[in-house]
Amino acid sequence: MTTTLVSPGASKTGAEPLDRPLTSVLLGADARREHGFWRRLVATDPFRLPPGPEAGGTPEERLVRAYARLRTLNDALDSAARPAGDVRALAALHEWLAPVDPALATIAGIHYNLFLGSLLDHGADDPRDLSDFLELRRTGTFLCTEVAHGNDAAAVETTATHDPVRDGFVLHTPHGGAQKFMPNTGRAGGPKSGLVAARLVADGTDHGVFLFLVPLTDAVGPLPGVRVRRLPARMGSPVDHCLTSFDRVFLARDALLSGPQGRIGDDGVFHSAVEGRRRRFLASIARVVPGRICMSASAVGSARATLAVAVRYGGHRHVTADRGTRRLPVIAYRSHHGPLAEAMATVFAMSLLHRRVLDRWEAAATAPEPEREAAERLVDIAKGWITWQARAVIVESRERCGAQGLLETNGMAALVTGVEGAITAEGDNLAVHARAAAALLAAAMAAGPAREPAAPPPGDPGDLRDLRFLARLLGRAEDIWFARAGARTGRVAPGDPLERWNAAAGPALRGVEAHACRLAAEAYADAVEALPPGPGRDRLDELARLFALGRVARESGNLLATGHLSAGQAESLTDRTEEMIAAVAPHLPELADSFAFPEEMLADWPIAGARYADVYDDPEAHWHTGEERR
Repeated sequence: MTTTLVSPGASKTGAEPLDRPLTSVLLGADARREHGFWRRLVATDPFRLPPGPEAGGTPEERLVRAYARLRTLNDALDSAARPAGDVRALAALHEWLAPVDPALATIAGIHYNLFLGSLLDHGADDPRDLSDFLELRRTGTFLCTEVAHGNDAAAVETTATHDPVRDGFVLHTPHGGAQKFMPNTGRAGGPKSGLVAARLVADGTDHGVFLFLVPLTDAVGPLPGVRVRRLPARMGSPVDHCLTSFDRVFLARDALLSGPQGRIGDDGVFHSAVEGRRRRFLASIARVVPGRICMSASAVGSARATLAVAVRYGGHRHVTADRGTRRLPVIAYRSHHGPLAEAMATVFAMSLLHRRVLDRWEAAATAPEPEREAAERLVDIAKGWITWQARAVIVESRERCGAQGLLETNGMAALVTGVEGAITAEGDNLAVHARAAAALLAAAMAAGPAREPAAPPPGDPGDLRDLRFLARLLGRAEDIWFARAGARTGRVAPGDPLERWNAAAGPALRGVEAHACRLAAEAYADAVEALPPGPGRDRLDELARLFALGRVARESGNLLATGHLSAGQAESLTDRTEEMIAAVAPHLPELADSFAFPEEMLADWPIAGARYADVYDDPEAHWHTGEERR
């Protein structure tokens, strides 16, 4: 993608620092092309906060600002179709916009990915005029889940019944549980159209769930037959989430997003090249998978931002030490820098896994179906793991900033709650991990009887300083969990799928976590080996070993019990980890700089600057006026 800013708005800091070795590790070898536009964009004035203690504004003011920023973003693109058609651009959009404005990232992701992306994906056979959406005269939204159907969206009950006389469909909400739940269909942002997931009923037959393009609102409000009611405020950044229902709204035949999964022909008959209603539904909502990649990207960007602020604040905040004889930055203490060092190792792991998923998903676009299914499973695993890790990093970073981290003006509060949305959106983490666990367990059981991996031969204990050895240990931990899940399944009589799953679910889900950790450790090892010798490689190797040692330590009981770790190795894990924390800690500021956030962006958050206390100064107070009370 070669998207450019119409008005360059280049950063005041000069050349972009996107060519540093560690920045390239985080953002990819082509970081300038993939990320340069977005980095410049978030440094421009429309994305800055106004000065003052009420800079954030009321929830309604923040919502209006998010939609205004969406228009600024859209105007800056050479074509709004470009991010919609490029998963790397979509991911980069979320990496940079989520830390600045989570609400903006949400509505932009819906408009460009779920809405425009779906229209473009289904437009080969039936081209339609998209100019209103490309130029944002109408904002796009996506209406899939319902009050009674979330992760089981294939069971939605909104219907689109074919009317052969009028050559179209009648869109209808049959009862309260079928109301569309949480789409951004409010009045903010101007007129809106939506892609509505509904059951296509033709000749009395339910052919499954398809998407229909529906005008929802105009400048005044909902269109006839469309009912929109605002939901209560949610935690985190404000978005105009609503309940939306339809009372026999007529749609022309071309409202259906048709394709191989199904269409109504000129003969008025339903035709499909895809067998099964579930497969048709998945083909219709295929853009949800790139949406999960975007949720990972949002989480990665938000975790980097909070960690960068926490590292800076740790160097600026001084405390009295040695019984009052000197003042030290709080980051000098192991109790403070240790968690930040481990968070830094995790953030790099998240970033590396995210980049690996992007590569795999792109490569699978033209691959055979089994490879596409494996790539989608990797997307699911990464989305769950990355967003959960992001929550831990963001909360840790907030805690290291104390009370300052609770204030909205310091940027963290919105991200603490914002990551919860990423955990739930585009498929709840636990649900997508459960699906991945079932697939990985089935593959493990197909490979042979459930048994835990054999211990290495005597005299080959491995070296805890060897990153590849640590990655192999995580692979053994994964094997152990799936072997235990398989053994538990085998003890349940056939014929009761729920009981068999319940017996295996606990260890199988632990196996998915170990699987993600192994993949992250392997990505780390590949990245270290790809760097030339020098400080950058040294820093990355230290982070990689710190990450892997921490994950191995969590599995050390199982690894010790099965002979993959010796007693001496298990005992030395603490010392090896402390060595890596001591190696990483002095470099935390330069590692945070490798995130390449523009200074204009960091300046919005006072505690990121050394003179953060100046924000609280009172020019009318007596220490300035000299008028003390007597």
